[in-house]
Amino acid sequence: MNKFLVISVISVFGFISCNSNKKQPNSNPTSIDLSTQWVDSLYNNMSLKEKVGQLFMVAAYSNRDSIHTGFIKNLIQDYHIGGLIFFQGNPVNQANQTNKYQAISKVPLFIGVDGEWGLNMRLDSTSKYPYNMTLGAIKQNHVIERIGKQIGKDCKRLGIHINFAPVVDINTNPKNPIIGVRSFGEDKINVTKKAIAFTEGLQSEGVLACAKHFPGHGDTDTDSHKTLPTVSFTKERIDSVELYPYKQLFNKGIAGVMVAHLNVPGLEQENGLPSFLSHQIVTNVLKERLAFKGLIFTDALNMKGAANYKEPGDIDLAAFKAGNDVLLFTEDAPKAISKIMEAYNTNEITEERLSHSIKKILTAKFNADLNQFKPIAVNNLLNDLNKGINDALYEEAINNAITLIKNDDAVLPLQKKSNEKIAFLKLGDGGDETFLNAIKLKTNVTDVSNLSQKNLSNELKKYDKIIVGYHRLNSRITKAISNKDRMLIENLSKNHKVILTVFASQYSLQNLSLENVEGVIVSYENSEWANNISAQIIFGETEAKGELPASISKTFPMHYSMSMIQND
Repeated sequence: MNKFLVISVISVFGFISCNSNKKQPNSNPTSIDLSTQWVDSLYNNMSLKEKVGQLFMVAAYSNRDSIHTGFIKNLIQDYHIGGLIFFQGNPVNQANQTNKYQAISKVPLFIGVDGEWGLNMRLDSTSKYPYNMTLGAIKQNHVIERIGKQIGKDCKRLGIHINFAPVVDINTNPKNPIIGVRSFGEDKINVTKKAIAFTEGLQSEGVLACAKHFPGHGDTDTDSHKTLPTVSFTKERIDSVELYPYKQLFNKGIAGVMVAHLNVPGLEQENGLPSFLSHQIVTNVLKERLAFKGLIFTDALNMKGAANYKEPGDIDLAAFKAGNDVLLFTEDAPKAISKIMEAYNTNEITEERLSHSIKKILTAKFNADLNQFKPIAVNNLLNDLNKGINDALYEEAINNAITLIKNDDAVLPLQKKSNEKIAFLKLGDGGDETFLNAIKLKTNVTDVSNLSQKNLSNELKKYDKIIVGYHRLNSRITKAISNKDRMLIENLSKNHKVILTVFASQYSLQNLSLENVEGVIVSYENSEWANNISAQIIFGETEAKGELPASISKTFPMHYSMSMIQND
């Protein structure tokens, strides 16, 4: 199929409104199904190589040199790949590259991104939203829906058609090294409600959502980027817990699912067969038993949980035969395309199987408005991606997430401008300036963070209360606080009134005894807003509104929270 034919097909249907709901059947039974006509027109004019190329979305980077962009152009022109998943870079560079790549592609490219907490997960100069675990602490799901909607607007502005989000793994293992705060939490119902809200917001802007990591990566203790993790549960447990959010999201019309690199003996009898290569898991469970009709993506095929199993090309073919539609981040697209073409020519893959996936991909492109592709406008791009609404949504989310879990003897709120002597002690490797400045504006506070252990003990005898701020540089890390910090907090709380504010995951408190700590606030992230709002909570200017998205201990289980408001 030549470029002119694609343009003519697109122009015929160019009158379709961007806001039209293409999933709704046309009320006129004699009218032409525009989606089917567009898809069939493309498919029937493709060579076998062009069809097979549609199965691949290749990794692209907007911060690399001309060698990389030349490599991508070659894959588009000579191998007709179907799409790109962008990773690190800059939004202006990405927009310019996308325009150049789209201009040379016979069929419009599907552009994807991992934007779990917004474009900032991959791109500089863009807005960040809270991690899913922070959002899991919020009781008002409409906040998550609005965030999903704004992320959808940001994606659409940058020419992105699919966001590989939300993560719907239920993080029942606090030592999970790869999911952690990427999960909405430990409760399958809360995870599902948050995922539905995010998905509805994202897809309302015409950007496709993709739930991951099927059939469930929440209770693993190894990283699938490095090895093949095992999920040891029975199929009954998996059906009841891990698959629960998928079933609900399918009923809500989510566009895509990403299949993980997992060993799941409860679902697949062959020992060590990764889930994305399992016909039983991908076809029998996902497509047939759960009746999912949308696009099925592999997780990145360069990850060691996949790459260690088969050679490049062979693994792509096996993934396609298992039932996946789109092969992400292949290590060798030319070799993989050749392998699948060979399998087709020898009847190892049928025309029915090939057309099934290719037409699903083309239909998804139609639903993402790629039937009327327009180049991305680069002017004012950065301003459009960093509007006030982005900061306002982040602030609203943090304001609704921060959680009070302890307030013995009504130690909170503190009184502003009181005569009490209050000390501040900073722990952790993150910055504390915003928090310290915020509490200093409200009362007299002495920073004792730089004192030696010996001098600290003597100095603190002078103070009525101690505010301990645990500030973690990387809020994604879920490991417990260091033994040194743990022992210091426990010892201080035996002899002093301590208010502990944790600018990190609630998991950081797992090994810490909070028995003698009077006040504990979990702020989840060490952002400017989290620091300022936590200071407001400590002094009673606002209420802590969140609840724990996952357990810290039996004393502080998931959904636990308390209020500073005292009932008469």
